[in-house]
Order: sequence, then C-alpha cells, then structure tokens
Amino acid sequence: MNQVPRIHGGPDALGAPLYDFSTNSNACGPCPQALAAVQAADATRYPDAGYTAVRAALAAFHGVEAWRIALAGSASEFIFRITAWAVRQGARSVCLPTHAYGDYAHAAQAWSLPVVADANAATLVWACEPSSPLGQAHSPALASLRGTVVLDSAYAPLRLEGQPSLGASQRQQLWQLFSPNKALGLTGVRAAYAIAPLEAQAAVQQLEFLAPSWVLGAHGVALLMAWTQADTQAWLQASLQTLAAWKQRQTSLLHAAGWILQASDTPFFCARPPLDVDTVALCATLRAQGIKLRDATSFGLPGWVRLGVLPPAAQDHLLSILNR
Repeated sequence: MNQVPRIHGGPDALGAPLYDFSTNSNACGPCPQALAAVQAADATRYPDAGYTAVRAALAAFHGVEAWRIALAGSASEFIFRITAWAVRQGARSVCLPTHAYGDYAHAAQAWSLPVVADANAATLVWACEPSSPLGQAHSPALASLRGTVVLDSAYAPLRLEGQPSLGASQRQQLWQLFSPNKALGLTGVRAAYAIAPLEAQAAVQQLEFLAPSWVLGAHGVALLMAWTQADTQAWLQASLQTLAAWKQRQTSLLHAAGWILQASDTPFFCARPPLDVDTVALCATLRAQGIKLRDATSFGLPGWVRLGVLPPAAQDHLLSILNR
C-alpha cells in the first residue's frame, strides 16, 4: 500500500517560523479566557471519565441532548475513529471533498476503503464547510448527500462572510465535527467533539466503545468548557471583525503584487503567485527567511499556496521579501 504523505502547516523541523501563514489558527489568539482556563487546569488528576460536566456544557451550548455529544481527542482522532466505526457498520466506499484535509484520505487508506467520486454512491461521505484549503462552500450540495455524512465544521466559527449551505434542521441529520482550538488560537491543545444525528444513540455508544479511556486530558476539558462561555464567544466575535480588516489589507497587498486569489469566506484563502513561480521552491525560500506558507499541492492544487490571515506587520514582512 502506498502511504499518502502527511503534510501539515505549523512548526516543522526548523521550529516555529517567525511569521506562520501556513495554519488556519485565529491570528488574534490565543483567546485570553481560554488560555487562562487551560493554564489553570488541574493536571494532577484524571478528568471525570464520563466527562459529565463538559458534555452537559456542550449540549447546552448547542441546544441538543447530552447523549448527542461525542468527545474526541482531536478532530483527527475522530476522523480515524468514525472511519473505523463506519467500516464496522459495513461501509464499502468513501467520498472525499475535491480539495481537503489529508486525514480523511489517511483514515480511509488505513482501512483499505476505496475512494469514489460520486457522493451518492458512497457509504461514508466527508464534507467540510467552510472548506480547507479554499474557505468556500462545500461542493456538491450538502443537502443531496446520503449514507453516513460527517460535516467537518472546524472553520464554521471563523466564517467572515457567506452562509452555511444547510439550515439547522438539515444539520440535525448528519454528524457535525467541531475543533474549537483553531478559532481560539490554541491549536496545541488537542480537543474536539461531534454532534451526532438525531436517532443515532446506538452509534454514539458504539463510538464510545472504540475510544480509549480518558480520550480528553485535563487541558482539553478546560478548553472545551471555556469554549461554551459567553465571554469566550464575545472575544471570538470581536476577533472576526479584526480578522476581516486584516484580510482586506492582506488580499489587497497580494493583488497589487500580481497574485491571483480565490474568494473565501474565512480568514484563510488560496493564492497563486505571478509569472508561473514554482510554489514549492517559493515556500522553501520563504521558510529559510522565517516565513511559512502552505504549498497547496497536497490539497490537489499545484501552483497555489494557502495563506492564513496575519497582522499587518507580518503582511508587510512577507511583501518586502516577495518584492526583492
């Protein structure tokens, strides 16, 4: 079996870059309230193995019954676990977004699950909205999907414009996956959760059986509890206004420098440099100078890079190097 290479943004063998455009983390972060909660977490004790309080808090936050909350060590952990569950339930094929996070494919490969292009022919369907790397609506239309459908909503809290493809009642019919660490600017804290579809209580129990004990540590519990608090959400909403202004500035600078940009609803987007520049070489050159972009070849977009929105000082530094 040919293993799909794992390529991610963020720190690498060279450490943390001075200016990291390669991740989708909220550049206004870390959220002070969430950071304080994580720092105050009691790491000397196990969390409640049943996660009673955090499950109840997340259920109240989303207005759903507590049994519908499936906790996960991270979004990636849940991707692998629900893929395993789907295979045990008889899934024989998977449909992935055209351009998407690599762990969907990695999990399918681990279970020798064939990838098919037709979502209506698949028994496991992955959707992501807003999508990564494009930050756009999912395609094909989410409302037409069948089988076990998982909607990765990691970037929904970071939406700057546009509207979800599905209404609230439609989202109740599929799995919704959330990983708040991106929106809170705390990607180093691994914690996630999913909201199960209506009438999926048996599936939630089966997923629990597939999880290890204490799937969340004390710091992950603290992050998720903080996520449900009004002051954390108020900080997030304020940060979106800042990110929108930064995005307008960053896209204007790149347009002026001759870059071609794809529209996005998020504080990240894909862009193509001018004059057929080799993006792999460009990323390597910039990395050596303390700037990291995410080459989009692994997303199926050769010749493009994905850039997260960063503050003006980082934008100016990037453009000063590009214009040399």
